[in-house]
Amino acid sequence: MVKPIIDDLIKLLGKDNVLTTREDLICHSFDATADMPSELPDVVVTPHTKEQIVEIVKLANKYMTPIYTRGSGTNLSGGTIPINKGIVLSMLNLNKILEIDAENLTATVQPGLVIQRLNDAVAPYGLMYPPDPGTVTTATMGGSVAECSGGLRGLKYGVTKHYIMGLEVVMADGSVVRVGGKTVKNVTGYDLTKLFVGSEGTLGIITEITAKLIPAPEYRKTMMAVFSDLDKAANTIRDIIGNKVIPATLEILDNVTIRTVENFMKIGLPVQAEAILLIEVDGIKEVVLKEAEIVEEICKKNGADEIKVAQTDAERDGLWTARRAALPALAQVKPTTVLEDATVPRSKIPDMIKALREIAKKYNLTIGTFGHAGDGNLHPTILTNAEDKEEMERVHKAVDEIFEVALKLGGTLSGEHGIGMAKAKYLEWEFGKAGLEVMRKIKEALDPNYLLNPGKIVGRG
Repeated sequence: MVKPIIDDLIKLLGKDNVLTTREDLICHSFDATADMPSELPDVVVTPHTKEQIVEIVKLANKYMTPIYTRGSGTNLSGGTIPINKGIVLSMLNLNKILEIDAENLTATVQPGLVIQRLNDAVAPYGLMYPPDPGTVTTATMGGSVAECSGGLRGLKYGVTKHYIMGLEVVMADGSVVRVGGKTVKNVTGYDLTKLFVGSEGTLGIITEITAKLIPAPEYRKTMMAVFSDLDKAANTIRDIIGNKVIPATLEILDNVTIRTVENFMKIGLPVQAEAILLIEVDGIKEVVLKEAEIVEEICKKNGADEIKVAQTDAERDGLWTARRAALPALAQVKPTTVLEDATVPRSKIPDMIKALREIAKKYNLTIGTFGHAGDGNLHPTILTNAEDKEEMERVHKAVDEIFEVALKLGGTLSGEHGIGMAKAKYLEWEFGKAGLEVMRKIKEALDPNYLLNPGKIVGRG
């Protein structure tokens, strides 16, 4: 069966867009998620048009072969691993900006466009696309929409689903639908746009995206608050929000992360600190100055040892470089970096941080914690070695407990990374059997043969 479909794909796309060498298959057998199984696909295809994608879907139906849509593969949920073999559909050739509509504050793009390219293109109009994942210079718009990614600006600006106004989607039977549009108000029928955002390629293949843009802030102020007590840092997060200041970004790095980033970057981070908070407020200058003053007062009141305010763009960039380096820095400490995405109500951040420390101690593991603390989205990162079976057993127990605690605190399994394969087994904990069954019915209504990204989010009942 594999050779006939490959022959048909070559007839459709040409030899250069049908990859079958072992090297190509290996490169598309995994994504950025650690501690996940990998599997070689049968073939990788690189279409250039929506029409080609429609024909690929028809071939997949003819041969009953799974399709795994993929962008840059930076996702952290095992969402693009071709676990049942079949076709990996790379969207990287569909990477154009189709329109920037400054009058309506929208941009329409193809899914393979890298997010940073969109922001670079709209900056001359004084606009920005707020979702800002850590991999913004690599991740694609389509992947970001499929995973409903978040990022450093999530506290004030929200996540991807808040900025997607319309989509064009190729369905599992090869039909093409358009949902949503450019209108600010659109309440017609079911909200199918939201249904596809975060569906991780399991309900359809996104081929066009209309995104909302907003005016870029005119002024911003960035600061770093240093704490010798992790609890005081956690309380500061709670108090900043409690005082009705919503920073654009409010990030936390614990001591394990600080030391590792400093060793990696050599940028002068306080390695003795138990935690640092990186805070940025933005907006109208007068408001920003007032809010920055309030934030500084709260940090001092909660016992910050030092508050460093960035005086130049270079200093500001240095602070954010430190934050964006957290994951790659941690990843070099041990061979395997298990990064989780547990999210709790922000008032529960102190409880969650305390629980993470207890879990690390209980299972004798090194857990570095960083993340978007202002919106309750922490990334406890377990540094381990997948070859050490005994340690990995403790890692798996710790991960189970991290999600159990997050849900008990009123949180959720994922704030921005999606479910994929990594968290599918926990989904019933959050939704219950009835909720899971609703998701399964949606999947089976739109993709009855489980051809689209099988094995992700919900499996067959």
